[in-house]
Amino acid sequence: TVEEVEKELLKRLRLLIQVGREMGISFISAGTHPFSPWNEQEVTEDPRYKQEIERIRWCGYRLSTFGLHIHIGVSSGEKAIAFLNVLSSYLPHFLALSASSPFWEGRDTGLASVRSKVFESLPGGGIPYRVRNWYAFQSLFHMLRNAGTIRTMNEIWWDIRPHIKYGTLEIRVCDAMPSLWELLAVVAFAQTLVVWLDILYERGIFLDLPRHWVISENKWRAARWGLDCRLIVDNKGRQIHIQTALEELLEDLESVSKMLGNYQYFQRIEQILRFGGSYTRQRIWYEEHGSLQKVVSLLEREFYESIGEEGGAKPPH
Repeated sequence: TVEEVEKELLKRLRLLIQVGREMGISFISAGTHPFSPWNEQEVTEDPRYKQEIERIRWCGYRLSTFGLHIHIGVSSGEKAIAFLNVLSSYLPHFLALSASSPFWEGRDTGLASVRSKVFESLPGGGIPYRVRNWYAFQSLFHMLRNAGTIRTMNEIWWDIRPHIKYGTLEIRVCDAMPSLWELLAVVAFAQTLVVWLDILYERGIFLDLPRHWVISENKWRAARWGLDCRLIVDNKGRQIHIQTALEELLEDLESVSKMLGNYQYFQRIEQILRFGGSYTRQRIWYEEHGSLQKVVSLLEREFYESIGEEGGAKPPH
């Protein structure tokens, strides 16, 4: 449950903060560090990472970005692929809600999520291929491995993918978010959306799948404008503001959220829509103070206040 996620993360993060204080280290959470240069970062001493850097070179060295991965269990491979195809249409919604990376190496990029564009430079990164069923996905995996494109499932870096080890769908498109309060809202949204799709699937109801170009264009709009973008909603080019799309989706999902018992987290999405995401707060703070160091201090404060020494996650303000 989302409540269990909160309890587990609070326990781990408070331990992390305690150890960090002993070492003189502080923490922030965002899609990118506002001014830290990627070419000064050291690669983790792990054979897998060393091998990946050797293979993808500059694309790997530049990957000083931070994302949120949400795993949601599904009961079969067939459902995993069906949901993957449909959830590709909702990648812009997740990206817009979580966008927290307007700055890159000390500059305002003009984007809500520069992290998502940096990550797309990886081979196999970005929007997933559309496959018909679980057998077709297995065939694709074996073809990519036999061709030397990948060695393991971990090298399929799609924005959403089936995770064979855990039996989950792994949503990977989100920026890391500054506050645990926001993170739990998006986790509840993801869980509710997948369960809603499962209910429709069991009833034999299948949602229309937009063309790949529509999904790609909508993801770009979310990366560029975040919660201020307009989404293309059909293959004829009709548009709707993403906030309107999310409000309509929240209405559809509300009863499922209450059934799951995560509504106290799920309803926070409405507050994110009302007050804006992290990329907006960071820009406002920068305009007011003229310093990216001050933006980092804002992110630090939001991270620590959302965890709190007592009680559950608190909203940013």
